[in-house]
Amino acid sequence: MSRNIIAILRGLTPEEALPVTDALIEAGITRIEVPLNSPSPFDSISAMVKHASGGALIGAGTVLDTQSVARLQDIGAQMVVSPDCNPEVIAASKAAEMLSFPGVFTPTEALTALRAGADGLKFFPAFKLGVDGFRAIKTILPAGTATYAVGGVGPENFADWKAAGISGFGIGSNLFQPGMAVAEIAANARKMVRAYDEAFS
Repeated sequence: MSRNIIAILRGLTPEEALPVTDALIEAGITRIEVPLNSPSPFDSISAMVKHASGGALIGAGTVLDTQSVARLQDIGAQMVVSPDCNPEVIAASKAAEMLSFPGVFTPTEALTALRAGADGLKFFPAFKLGVDGFRAIKTILPAGTATYAVGGVGPENFADWKAAGISGFGIGSNLFQPGMAVAEIAANARKMVRAYDEAFS
């Protein structure tokens, strides 16, 4: 199954990129973002896109401007994730035939993002919004809207978010931290996958 788990590899280096990519794919996580405030992120993303050969959806996070979108298009990235709702970035991402997941927190931001063409909504920081806050916002979203909880979510609360209607999750420090051994990342990924499968089965 293609799980709606986006691995957020903030701080990833180009040297770590391919072993970490392999570990995530093997564990069953096939959506991967490298935030652009990581070391040499475009080098990592370019290498990961070529290495995955279509076996994973590779993209960037913390994308704040259209110039970055253009660079991502040039290296074959498939996904643009942002911390904010910027209609220009969303439009540029869609024009470049990449998936767009902008960050939102309020009903206004959520609907603005969807009107601009977003493929899904990244609710961030999810731990501040809370399950109840998300459940309230979800009532005004169009049916079938893809929603991701990002920030303070993990295996211990996947089921609670699923019950509120979330589609998926973005997982950062609970999965990966700079310098972490690949074996530990792989173990974390397997834990995430088990919890996701239990919650969404």
